[in-house]
Amino acid sequence: MFFLIAYISSVVLINYAFSSAPHLDIIWSAWGGLVFVLRDMVQTRFGHGALAAMLVALVLSYVTSDPSIALASATAFAVSECIDWLVFSITKRPLHDRLWISSALSIPLDTFIFFGMIDAFTPAVILTAMGSKFAGVTVVWLIMAWRLRNQAVAS
Repeated sequence: MFFLIAYISSVVLINYAFSSAPHLDIIWSAWGGLVFVLRDMVQTRFGHGALAAMLVALVLSYVTSDPSIALASATAFAVSECIDWLVFSITKRPLHDRLWISSALSIPLDTFIFFGMIDAFTPAVILTAMGSKFAGVTVVWLIMAWRLRNQAVAS
């Protein structure tokens, strides 16, 4: 339940932050990595129920943030969630691999769509956003792989 609340709150807060202080876009873009990690944690615990969490977060974002930011967020999330759904549904790889594969495919699209729609498409913002997202998902991947390896050794 912690990850679910943290995910929804982070989406709403990051959209509010982009709306209220767009000049700090490089800071908010770094925060995006946390949102992707939280989304992955929600997906591992709730499966496709993560889509409902995304919808709640986006409705709250629309109410609390600039509607254009909420629309950009919704569009970017919709594309990345479709990619995640395909990877999670089609591949038979271990969970930690599916998380990394889906992120490798969805992170660039999510980043380009969101920052393109809010007119913040600068090299610094794009590199910061993608770097933080890939760093976050790689840390999660390493932790999950380490746990899987330790479970195999213990068995």
